[in-house]
Amino acid sequence: MTASEFDSGIAVVSDGDPSMWHGLLDDGWGIHGAINGGILMAMGANALRQMLTEARGHPDPLAFSAYFLSAAGPGPVTLLTEQLRSGRTMTTAQVSITQRTKDGRREEKMRAIGTFGNVKSSDLPVLREEPAPPMPPPQECIGRDNAPEILLHTNLMSRIDLRFDEASIGWLQGKPSQQGRMMAWHKLADGRQPDVLSLLWALDSLPPVAHDLGLVGWTPTLEFTAHIRAHPAPGWLQFVLTTQNVSGGLMEEDAKIWDSTGRLVALSRQLCAWRQPPPSTPGLAPQTATGATSQPQPA
Repeated sequence: MTASEFDSGIAVVSDGDPSMWHGLLDDGWGIHGAINGGILMAMGANALRQMLTEARGHPDPLAFSAYFLSAAGPGPVTLLTEQLRSGRTMTTAQVSITQRTKDGRREEKMRAIGTFGNVKSSDLPVLREEPAPPMPPPQECIGRDNAPEILLHTNLMSRIDLRFDEASIGWLQGKPSQQGRMMAWHKLADGRQPDVLSLLWALDSLPPVAHDLGLVGWTPTLEFTAHIRAHPAPGWLQFVLTTQNVSGGLMEEDAKIWDSTGRLVALSRQLCAWRQPPPSTPGLAPQTATGATSQPQPA
């Protein structure tokens, strides 16, 4: 069988040293030349999974916290893994992803610590769980064909089938709701079904919720913490992305994912920097916090 784009994108191989792995970052997961942080997290978790599954039988990232130190680009990467603590039901380990610079130096791109276990092993009942919010079905939501030009300039968008809830996605028509809330259906464009590693990537795959505040620009992730709560059922994933705090050039962004059965399967919080693009950026009309736009100036 042919591997999916996602499985190929996070693939790692060992050269015999159980603490060293190698991968190849594909530009198809890029956003304006930089590789999406979610794919780095999924690749790092994949390396840890292979190390820990072989050592302890703990395949699933229950908690994963990553710091992004510099932007990664397409090309080879080296992953260094280390087991920090091992228990009967959980193991904690860290991974560092590095990449060669043009002058040959090895530069660290991401460092993460993950706690791994087995989300299928618990028979404890669900005592409390946030339900998925009401939302129109995917066929009644706004797909990529209606997306603004800025999204069409990102390679990453070709790998995802996103369907946005029209009630919370006014920024697509230049009318942001100012609620700091975005809801969407999500699945991989090549039909691959979701699993725990793709959830880790998916949590960081949507456009910035800052768009719903009328802020158009880049929001590079500084720190990202993800929690995986269950194996997702096949089918569409339902997303809610929110922010409550944007100040001093920083923004917290919270994501929640429910699977096709309505089970809450993943959630995350990330700290981002908000950077307004230069006015000459293709496809962008800089916006103010009120949603008013200004025309790009000549370069």
